[in-house]
Amino acid sequence: MNFLRPIGRVAISFLEATGRLALFTFRGVSHCVRPPFFPRLILRQMIDIGYFSLPVVGMTAIFTGMVLALQSYSGFARFNAESAVATVVVLSITRELGPVLAGLMVAGRIGASIAAEIGTMRVTEQVDALTTLSTNPVKYLVAPRLIAGTLMLPCLVLIADIIGVFGGYLISVFKLDFNATNYLQLTWEFLKPMDVISGLVKAAVFGFIVTLMGCYHGYNSRGGAQGVGRATTNAVVSASMLILAANYVLTSIFFGD
Repeated sequence: MNFLRPIGRVAISFLEATGRLALFTFRGVSHCVRPPFFPRLILRQMIDIGYFSLPVVGMTAIFTGMVLALQSYSGFARFNAESAVATVVVLSITRELGPVLAGLMVAGRIGASIAAEIGTMRVTEQVDALTTLSTNPVKYLVAPRLIAGTLMLPCLVLIADIIGVFGGYLISVFKLDFNATNYLQLTWEFLKPMDVISGLVKAAVFGFIVTLMGCYHGYNSRGGAQGVGRATTNAVVSASMLILAANYVLTSIFFGD
C-alpha cells in the first residue's frame, strides 16, 4: 500500500490549501463590508488597477478585434457568409474574449504586483508591525484591493469591448471593404443587453479572483526573496487557472440552456 501514500499526501495538501484559501476569502470579504473603511487606500488601488491597466488592456482588445475580424472573414468566405463577421466579432468580444483576456492581462500585471508588494511586507515584518500598531492587516492590505479589483475590472472590460469592436470595424471597413453603415447596423441588431451584462459579471468575478490570489499568496509568503518570487509566480498562475475555470462555470450559467 506504499504507492498510495504520495496520492494521500497530495490529496491532504490540496484540501489544506483549499481550506486556508476559503478561510482567507471569508476574512477578506467580511472586512470588505464591515467598517472602518479606508477610502484613500481604495481610491489608490482603483487608480492602480483601473487607470494604469488601460494601455495593456486596450492594446490587447484592439488587436484581438482585428485578428478576429480577419479570421472570421477568411472562414465565412468559404460559405459565402461574410455578413456574419460583424455578429461574430461583437458577440465574441463582449461575451468571452473581452472579459477573459482583460482578466488574464490584469492577472499578469496586478496579481504579480500585489503578491510582490504584500509578500515583501510579510518577509520584512511590516505586516507584523501593523498588528503591533493595532491595525488589522487584512482590513488594511487585503480589503481595499478586493473592493478595487471587483469594481474596476468591469470598467476595464466595458472599455475593452468598445475598443475590440472598433478594431474589428476598422479591419472590416478599411481592409475587407465592408459597408460601414451595414456593419454597424448588423452589430447593433445582434447585440443583446445580456451579452454585455454577462461579460461585466464575469469581469467582476475575475477582478475578485485576481486580487484575492495576489493578496493570498503575498500574505502567506515565507522564506525571504525566494519566497516572494514563488508567491508572485503562484499568484499569476493560480489566478489565470481560476479565471479560465470560472469562465466556464459562468458561461454555463448564462448560456447553458
